[in-house]
Amino acid sequence: MIGKVWPLSVAAVALGIDAYVLAGVLPSIADSLATTVAMIGLGVTAFTAAYAVAGPLLSGRLTRGSTARALLIALGVFNLGNLITALAPGIEVFLASRVVAGAGAGILTAVATTTAAAMVSDHERGRAMSLVTFGLSTGTVAGVPVGMLVGQSAGWRWTMALVVLIGVVSMAVLASRAKTLPRLDAMSGGSAFTVLRSSRTSVGVVAVFLLGGASLGLYTYLLPMAEDRGLGAWGFALVWAWGIGGVTGSALIGKPLDRYGPKPPLIALPVLMGLSFAAVWLSSSPITWLIAAAVWGAVGWASVPTLQQALTADRPAQAMPIIAFQMAAMYLGSAVGAALGGALLTAGTGPADLAAWALVPAALGLLLTTWIAARAAARRKPEPATALACDPVG
Repeated sequence: MIGKVWPLSVAAVALGIDAYVLAGVLPSIADSLATTVAMIGLGVTAFTAAYAVAGPLLSGRLTRGSTARALLIALGVFNLGNLITALAPGIEVFLASRVVAGAGAGILTAVATTTAAAMVSDHERGRAMSLVTFGLSTGTVAGVPVGMLVGQSAGWRWTMALVVLIGVVSMAVLASRAKTLPRLDAMSGGSAFTVLRSSRTSVGVVAVFLLGGASLGLYTYLLPMAEDRGLGAWGFALVWAWGIGGVTGSALIGKPLDRYGPKPPLIALPVLMGLSFAAVWLSSSPITWLIAAAVWGAVGWASVPTLQQALTADRPAQAMPIIAFQMAAMYLGSAVGAALGGALLTAGTGPADLAAWALVPAALGLLLTTWIAARAAARRKPEPATALACDPVG
């Protein structure tokens, strides 16, 4: 059964690439559109904002009647936005296209992850959701280096064309598997925001925001951090260590989730994240940094399906809006973390000392995930699949 989820994982690869691919080609886009790198950087903000809004608000509405239709519409909007980006004649069209692409990505992530969980039996839910995260992490790892490689050899517009190509292939694969996708009729009523009445869900969303800000936000500054410790020559290796760790973590976390439940990793992953930050902050050894970067990437990405499982296992009817809010919080946390890191650097903080600051949200995230673990252990009886109301104190 788990093999049926792979088309959704392939679609997630395109999302992962698109979320970070611009980072490697910002200067060339700015030159081409006769604007500044800062203005092009607003494209990342526009993508993230649209992602955060569209996922919770629109994913449930689109799935009414046909899951396949919702996935194909979301991918179509995503591909259209990226195609407009590739053809953008100026900064206005460029920024508008990033809003379109972000909206499609936000809807697709929520629908794809919920569909993956619904396609398998209960004892495979962790692996199913982790496969979608595996696609996202693989795309993120490949995004910057592939974008830079294609951009340097053929131009940034061809970088975006590659993202469109992967998205079109994903549409074709999903269209061919449309009849195998389950219907998600349980989400046909109620506002998506009602899931936030559950204290467990609200705390989980905040935890994701904190851990995303710590992990992905700090990753933005990995190269200047290494340079600050005299490890500039190791920068490329550190980026790949983080990426390989992320892909490995998202690929391997599924089976432990299915076998032992989310409680152990809810506590262990933030602890390991904090230890990796401490190692980077306190050490200048390249071996220590390589190990810490791999652990950092692994636990950061593994925490995504872990929290999804913890928040949705006993409330399948509300899985889509919960996942939509969770993923929106992750990307918003990444953006806020990067912005705060930039502010600290401007204020005179040394790049390597950013790892010490990242310990703060990691520690707060640990407190929240520990609380969630306790609540998840106390509530193991699944809710009826047709339930639409949220437990205000859950």
